[in-house]
Amino acid sequence: MVSEEVTVSKSQLAYDWLKARISDGTFVPGYRLVLGQIAKELGVSVVPVREAIRLLEAEGLVTFERNIGAQVALIEETEYLHTMQTLAVVEGVATALSAPFITPDDIARARAINAEMIACLDHFDPPRFTQLNLDFHSVLFEHCPNPHLLDLVHRGWNRMKVLRDSTFSFVPGRARESVAEHEALLRLIEADAGELEIELAARSHRTATLDAFLAYQSEKKAGRV
Repeated sequence: MVSEEVTVSKSQLAYDWLKARISDGTFVPGYRLVLGQIAKELGVSVVPVREAIRLLEAEGLVTFERNIGAQVALIEETEYLHTMQTLAVVEGVATALSAPFITPDDIARARAINAEMIACLDHFDPPRFTQLNLDFHSVLFEHCPNPHLLDLVHRGWNRMKVLRDSTFSFVPGRARESVAEHEALLRLIEADAGELEIELAARSHRTATLDAFLAYQSEKKAGRV
C-alpha cells in the first residue's frame, strides 16, 4: 500500500512538472517527450512518467505517434486555424504598407536573422526557429504607419504564443521552404515592388505554413504519419 501511494505521488509530480512546461511554452507543440530523460530529470523511474503522459494524453495535451512516441500536442486546432488565417491577411497588409519605410539597414538585419534561421536547419531547434521567425517578420511589419492594423498583427502573434505555436515542430520540412520565401520577400521590397504584390507574397508565405500543417493533420488522421 505504501509503495502504491509513493507511485501516485511521483506520478502527480511528473504530471505537474510536464503540464507546467507545456503551459508556459517550454515544451512546444511537437516536442518529443522521452520517458527516460524526463525520469532522470525528476529522479524517478519511467513508470510514474508514463502514467503522467497518459493523463496528459487524455486531456489532449499530448499525442502518441507511431514510430515517434509521445509529443506535445497542438491544442485548440480550430482556433489555430482561424488565428493563422487572420494573421495572414493583416500581416500581409501591414508588410505592404511598411515596405516604403524599410531601410537598407532593416533589410540587412532581416537577412542576418534569416541566416541564423538557415543555420538552425541542420540541427533543427523548433522553438529557436520560431522566435527567429517572429524577429524576421517584425523587421518587415513594424514600420506599418497604421497603428490599428499593427495592433491586430501584434494580437495575432500574441495569440499564436498562447496557442504555443511551433508548426515547424510538426512539419520541419516547411522550415527550409520558409527561409527561401523570406529571401524572395526581401527582394520584392528591395525592388520597390507594388503594394499588392508584396501583400500577396507575405500572405501566401503565411498561408503556406498553415497549409503544410493542415496537410500533416490530414495525413495523421488517415494513419499515414
